Amino acid sequence: MREYDLTSACWRKSSYSGGSGGEACLEVADGVPDIIPVRDSKLTAGPVLLIGPTAWTHFIDTVGATNSQS
Repeated sequence: MREYDLTSACWRKSSYSGGSGGEACLEVADGVPDIIPVRDSKLTAGPVLLIGPTAWTHFIDTVGATNSQS
């Protein structure tokens, strides 16, 4: 299993997280080859989910479709 050093990763929140401190938000690290690291913005020292590009694209498409129906 490949290991990733995320100690210097640049994490970002969604622009949809609002300006109130980012409750209940996900953060994503850009620039990591072959995976998308995702973590809970409230638990930055906690676990990181490593998601493959195909699964991430499906997730984003599903969330986008759900939001457009609201």
